This record gives sequence, C-alpha cells and structure tokens, in this order.
Amino acid sequence: MVMDLSAQLMQATVQLEQPLGDGTRTVGTGFLISETTPDGKPHTILVTANHVFDKMPGANARIGYRIANADGSWSYSPQPLRIRDGAGHPLWTHHPSRDVAAIAITAPEAFAKAAIPEEYLAADDTFSKYQVGAGDEMMALGFPRGLAANPAGFPILRAGRVASFPIAPAKIFPTFLLDFAVFPGNSGGPVFMSGPARRSNGDPVQPRPDVEFIAGLLTQQVELNSERLDIGIVTNAKYIRETLALVSNPEAPVTVVASQSTISGAKAASAEEAATPQ
Repeated sequence: MVMDLSAQLMQATVQLEQPLGDGTRTVGTGFLISETTPDGKPHTILVTANHVFDKMPGANARIGYRIANADGSWSYSPQPLRIRDGAGHPLWTHHPSRDVAAIAITAPEAFAKAAIPEEYLAADDTFSKYQVGAGDEMMALGFPRGLAANPAGFPILRAGRVASFPIAPAKIFPTFLLDFAVFPGNSGGPVFMSGPARRSNGDPVQPRPDVEFIAGLLTQQVELNSERLDIGIVTNAKYIRETLALVSNPEAPVTVVASQSTISGAKAASAEEAATPQ
C-alpha cells in the first residue's frame, strides 16, 4: 500500500480538548488508526498520550472534526467524545507502562476513510531494517498551545532531527529524542518519517531507500532546571501497537518497561500540562 503519509496524517490528526469551566481548556492531539477486527470488520481507533485524557476530569472531551464543503472550503466542527462513564471511570485503554492511550470511536465517514492503516506503525524491526538513527529527520503534527494551522482546524506540521542514539530495539529504548520545540497541546501527536529526509549512507550505488511510517507519538518535553530545552520525547510505535491490541483483547501480551530517565541530568515534563485560553 502506498500513500502520501504527510497528507493523509494531516487528515487523520485531530485536536482534543476539554473546557475546564473557568474560561480555559485542556488541549492535546490525537490521530486515527484503522484496523481490522478478527471478524473482518473495520475499526477506527483514536490514539493519543494517556496523560491527555487523564488530565481531562470531565466525562466528555471534544474531538476536532473538519468538514469539506462543496466550494472547496473547510469547516471546523468539533464533536463530543465520551471518555469516562457515569462513575468517572476511564473508557479508554492505556498501556501499562508507557504514556499511550487508545479508544474505539465512531467517526464521520470521511474521517474513518482518512484513518491510517495499522501497518503504517513502525514494527519492532523497522528502525534497524531501514537504518534509522541519529540525524534522520522526522515530522510531527500537533496543536501547540491549542493553535491550529487555519480556521478549518488542521494540525501544524513541524520537523526535527532524531537527537539520541541508539533508538532501537524498542524494548530497551522505549523512547527517543527529537530536536524540536515542544509546547502544551503537542502531546499525543504522531511522529513520522516520510520521503527522502534521510542521512546519506555514502553509497551512490545503493542509496538508502525512502520510507514512510509512523515512528511513535510525542509524549513529553525535556527540561533542565525548569528550562525547556526544545527537545521532544517520542514513545516508540511498538507501544501504540500493543495498546491497540489491548483495546480488543485486554489480555494481549505487552512489554512492561520500567520507568527510566530519558536524558541524563534532566527531567521529562508533560507537553500538555498547561491549560490554554479558549
């Protein structure tokens, strides 16, 4: 299957928000993945960072759908998304040891079609297979401080270089660093590789192939002495795959990784913690 992953993810990425009742709102980013259930039916799953939902105290969030109009314009049309039951218990599924959440949704037809097939998520061997590593460019989609690219509500595309080594295997290195500025509202956004933004392997006869895959999702930013270092922390797509499996089968096997510091001498901070003005 071949697609323009950048354009398709633009369609599949949505703003998630919940008004807090005081003129502010909590904002995060999510994206839609499509999978096929064991009975052959298509399934649309919303993926985000677990802390995005966890920091929304109310039962209903809003998901930022967009509608294409006949004249070529777009309208922003956020719809309610129930994330907690009547007793306040979460309705989403989260990974037991990584900051990843997923929830099955019924999306408008256009969004269901825009959802990214699950096979575009990086597998255990993707990074090693394509020799992905420090210096390679990846892109990220999100809504920094709740800002969209336009009134239609499309996400903002950013780019940065992989800033850590090594980044595989995921069971040993569950997260990696990306050199770009992170803001509240970016949490949960997809991080992906698309096209020729690759380091040269120095071999003119066998150059490194172009690849397209979702490498993971943005979960945190790096801080040192309360100073933001313009470095994002990306959770490997392996844990998105495992979380998707848990949605349909809570007993599915997962990789439990002990919490560990991503960067020596610094701390990781949520990229969604701050409330943003409505």
